[in-house]
Amino acid sequence: MKNIVYLLIGTFFGIVMYKSEAASWFRIYEMFQFQSIHMYGLMGTALAVGIIIVQYIKRNKVKDVNGNPIVIADKDKSIPRYLIGGILFGLGWALAGACPGPMFVMTGAGYFPILVVILGAILGTWLYGLIKDKLPH
Repeated sequence: MKNIVYLLIGTFFGIVMYKSEAASWFRIYEMFQFQSIHMYGLMGTALAVGIIIVQYIKRNKVKDVNGNPIVIADKDKSIPRYLIGGILFGLGWALAGACPGPMFVMTGAGYFPILVVILGAILGTWLYGLIKDKLPH
């Protein structure tokens, strides 16, 4: 019963993404063609909100639901892994017309061919798990 909250929050998030057209292939296409600021505005807002929340968590030593302190570890600085990962993620996003969050929103909206993309994402994640030790980290 405790997990129903996560389902409700996820459903609400999906509805917001769908209504804001963040899961629209057309809007994503517009963004990659630099024809509209719609998606850049959405992502910029999400980035700003994320920065504010992370800073709040770090400065106020916020605790999770179990009372444990939330610790956000610093990441190692490395150009190749971010460059290669960003290129692969961007190519997948451009080819599929959706990043991971909107993929599930599109499924919920009835665009069932996106299930092929979700299967590919799961396969790619599994493949990464196999070869992660050999990659530049």
